[in-house]
Formats: sequence, structure tokens, C-alpha cells
Amino acid sequence: MWPAPITLTGTHVSLAPLSQDHASDLAEASADGDLSSLWYTMVPAPEEVPANIDARNTTSGMTPFAILDPTGQAVGMTTYMNADAANRRVEIGSTWYRAAVQRSPMNTECKLLMLRHAFEELDCIAVEFRTHFLNQQSRRAIERLGAKFDGVLRNHMIMANGTLRDTAVYSICQHEWPAIRANLEHKLARMAPT
Repeated sequence: MWPAPITLTGTHVSLAPLSQDHASDLAEASADGDLSSLWYTMVPAPEEVPANIDARNTTSGMTPFAILDPTGQAVGMTTYMNADAANRRVEIGSTWYRAAVQRSPMNTECKLLMLRHAFEELDCIAVEFRTHFLNQQSRRAIERLGAKFDGVLRNHMIMANGTLRDTAVYSICQHEWPAIRANLEHKLARMAPT
């Protein structure tokens, strides 16, 4: 499996290999803000969390993580996905956080940890991000990371409600990583603790 499961630890957040041990916390996290009702994203309903954990752990090309707060409580999920070892590319996606920790330093540090691992340990040449074209909150968060807009995959997916998703695609290339890393570290240093 590439990338192999790993634990990544920061100050505000840790990422641990996703397991059923996280299911109870994640069901509670999904209920916080009724995240599964957002039509433009794919957050499992509380009762769907165990099956979602199994799916992420058995889908080829996925390395899923539980996002843990400083107390060790799981507050969300994220995934290395669409992994392409031969071309050293990976996507960071299927990320969601409980409402109570959104817009905190957790997402910035989570992405810093994942990007650092991708570029500095896995030697990736590019890391990709994808989101619904209409998910402005997610698009702004991706852009704040420093990712560049690559384009739109039109009618890319059929959503659970039957609508067609246009997918906005962003990426960070290897040569851009040093400046993006410096920027994320600077942002994180200026953020208030969670």
C-alpha cells in the first residue's frame, strides 16, 4: 500500500490510521452541525460512520486518517486518495471536521502534516485537491493553502441526491512546496490555539 498507514503528530492535531475505534467519536462529530445534510459534500450520517470507515480502509488507493484533537478525540476524517505510486502523485480529500472545530488551526496543521509527509517522505511531485465546484467554503480553504486552480471536471460525479457534480481541481507541485510550507508554518504560528 502506498502511502502506508502512518501517524502524523502536530500541536493542534494528530492524524492516526482510521479504524473502528474512532467510530463513536466520528458519529458524534458528524451529528455536530448535521454535516451529512450538506448536499454538496459527502459526510456520512452518524449511523453510516462504521460502514464509511470500512469503505475507506478497503478501497484501493486510499490511506484514511482519523483527525484527533489534542485530547485524542476523533473530530473528523481525511484521506490520501487516488494514490499513484508510479507517478508519485496523491490527492488529499474526503476531509471533514465537526462544526465545533471548523475554522480553527486544526485544518491548517492537518494539511501541513499531510503535505510535509507527501513531499518530504513520499517524494511526491504533486498533491491534488478536489471539491464540488459550488462548495465555496472548501474552495476558499484549498486556495488559502496556496494550491493553484487547475480546472473543472464537468459532470464528474453523480451525488447522492441525483445532482451532477462539477469538480474543481487544485494542485500543489513539488517546486512550490518550500514557499507553501513557509506560508503554512507562518499562518499556524499566528493562529490562536484551539
